[in-house]
Amino acid sequence: MTSGSVAIGIIGAGIMGERMLNAILRQDPATLHACGIWDPAPAALQRMRKGFPQVGQMSDAAGLIAASDCVYIASPPASHLAHARAALAAGKTVFCEKPLSTDVADARAFVAQAGDRGAVNFPFASSPAVAAIRNWIDAGSIGTLQRIVIEVGFAAWPRPWQVDAAGWLDRPMQGGFTREVVSHFLFLARRLVGPLHGLKGEASFPEGGQSERRIAATLRAGDLPVALTGAVGETSKDDHNVWMLEGDRGAVRLRDWSIAERRLSDGTWQPAPDALPNEQARPIALRRQLEGVVNLARGRPHHLATLSEALDVQEIVESLLRRAAA
Repeated sequence: MTSGSVAIGIIGAGIMGERMLNAILRQDPATLHACGIWDPAPAALQRMRKGFPQVGQMSDAAGLIAASDCVYIASPPASHLAHARAALAAGKTVFCEKPLSTDVADARAFVAQAGDRGAVNFPFASSPAVAAIRNWIDAGSIGTLQRIVIEVGFAAWPRPWQVDAAGWLDRPMQGGFTREVVSHFLFLARRLVGPLHGLKGEASFPEGGQSERRIAATLRAGDLPVALTGAVGETSKDDHNVWMLEGDRGAVRLRDWSIAERRLSDGTWQPAPDALPNEQARPIALRRQLEGVVNLARGRPHHLATLSEALDVQEIVESLLRRAAA
C-alpha cells in the first residue's frame, strides 16, 4: 500500500478511459497522478497521445500494471477479469468498470479471490443527488419505504456519444443498455435499500445479433418490491431515466442521472436546492470517486461500490438477459 501520491494506470483508451483521465488530471498530483495508459488499439492510443501528450503510454498491459499502485480497467467487459487478476497478482489494487464480467461464475470466483483489494466504478456511490435522496430518507420525509420503480429509455442504442464502441456495445455478448445503464440503478437500489433477489422478467432481442431492445422485470431490494422497465425506440430522448422510491408518506426520485426530487403533498416534484444537470454533477462525482480510489490504494476504508455489491448487480443483470422473450 502506498503512502505517497497514488499512481493510477489506465487500461482502455475509449470514452470512459478518457473521461477518467481528464478527472485524474484535475486532481492534486501530490495525492494521485496518472502513471500511464495502454490500449491494444494503436488508433486509440494515437488519439490519446494528441489529447494528452503529458501522459505516458505503455507498450503492454504488464508494463502499465507494474508502474501502477491502482489499475483502472476501462476496456470492454470480456477483458476485465484477466486484467484485474494480473493486477492483483502484481500486488496492485483494482478499480474496474462494470460489469466485472459477463460470466457470472468467473466473477464469483474473482470476488472470492480479490477480497477488499478492488472496487467498481458505480458513480452513484459519490453522487450529490444520491446524497440528497439518502438525507430525505433518513429524515423520514417519505415515511415507511414501500417500493422502487426504475424506468429507462433511449431513442437509439448505442447513444450518439457511444457509436464508436457499437462493435461490442450493441452486441448481446458484452453490450446492451441493461449492462451499461440499468446496472447503475440496480446498484442504487442495492446501496440504499438492500441485496437484490427474486428476479422475474424477460428481455427482448428482436434484432438478430444485436443487444436487447426491451426489458420488463420485477425483483426485490431487501424487502422492497422493485419494478423495472426499459426500451429502445419508444422515446425521443437520447437518454431517459427515473429511479423512484415511494413510501407511505411521499416519494423521492433521481431523474436524468443527477436531479434529486421530492414529491410534495400536491403531487408536484420539487428538485433539491442544489440540484445540478448531469454535465455539472459528473465532475463532482468523479472527484469523489477518485478520493475513494486513493483510500482503496492506501488500504483505508472507502465509499466506492464493493466487488460484492457489483457482483450482486451482475447476477441480476445476466439472469435477466438470459431470459429472452419468446
